[in-house]
Amino acid sequence: MKTGPGDLMLVNNLTQVSGRTGSNEFHPTRPAPENENNGFKLAGGILGAIGGTPLVPLQKIFAPSPFNCFAKLESLNPGGSSKDRPSVAIIERALQTGEIDSDTLIVESSSGNTGIGLAQVCAYHGLRFRCLIDPKVTQQNVDILKAYGAEIEMIEHPDPETGEILPTKLKRIDEILKSVKNSFWVDQYASPENSGAHYRSTVKEILRDLDGRMLDYLFIATATCGTIRGCLDYLLDHGFPTKVIAVDALGSQIFSNAKHARVIPGLGSGICPKLTPTDGVHKVVHVTALDCVVGCRRLARTEAILAGGSSGGVISAIERMSNEIPEGSTAVALLPDRGERYLDSIYSDEWVRNNLGDIAHHWTKVEEKV
Repeated sequence: MKTGPGDLMLVNNLTQVSGRTGSNEFHPTRPAPENENNGFKLAGGILGAIGGTPLVPLQKIFAPSPFNCFAKLESLNPGGSSKDRPSVAIIERALQTGEIDSDTLIVESSSGNTGIGLAQVCAYHGLRFRCLIDPKVTQQNVDILKAYGAEIEMIEHPDPETGEILPTKLKRIDEILKSVKNSFWVDQYASPENSGAHYRSTVKEILRDLDGRMLDYLFIATATCGTIRGCLDYLLDHGFPTKVIAVDALGSQIFSNAKHARVIPGLGSGICPKLTPTDGVHKVVHVTALDCVVGCRRLARTEAILAGGSSGGVISAIERMSNEIPEGSTAVALLPDRGERYLDSIYSDEWVRNNLGDIAHHWTKVEEKV
């Protein structure tokens, strides 16, 4: 039975959308019994390389702060971002359960990493994928989507009531589901496999690689809330006292009703996703587009890590909270994606001037810190 975007504006009951696995032992790299997988080879080839991304110490950017900080480099997933994890989990769960088959049209709204992650998974399994994009999408991301064989549909006009583009995309998805008989909406804003993928792998990898250190602070950028929900649920379920910090865009509707223009893709949301945690988040830090730019550039100049826009927001959030983090604490910054896809925006002085104004005095301050 198809489900549409109808009630996506409201936070759903926790028991309906929780990323907590309970007795659910599904893992995207664990194939279903042969009679349940419809002949598909699950999580083979390149998809088997998803996960296991490195945790590296950040030794320069926060010096001489008295806490230890590590970065989880999700950019080293094969599709280039943390969105590889839920993409493979959602599609392969649907293959296992028979919700989709080789003739199904997969559809989702994304102008960036989720679209690329899904395009990669669908290309591997020979599935048809249509990605709804918007004018904020970069030409590079469009080219990557096309290289994987994805169909592209541009949604140009925002919803007249909210001024946000996402509600318009969701209405279009509803139309596709009603008009195409064998179609499947990924529904990244509500799918329990979105948060479940991070519950099953991401936070476990962090804890393992800390090698006995206590995870005191975990900084996570928010958009669909799949990452923060999955990690937070795991930590709560297993009694870890970790303080989870949500890094959100100024003007996002996830943790605030305040309106503000947003130009950094992949950070914040025009709706409050069903996966949004209603408790357990220690603090929400709202960052501006300029915070993201400065954070990214400092990260590249000090640690030689070329990361995407939301990663810069995470770095700026840690710096803003640096006086609150006790001496000897261990903090982890989850960096969602790679910076090559932002060379024409975040790392372009011309783009920054045109979209954010003259940054000369801001960059001078950054250079002084490097």
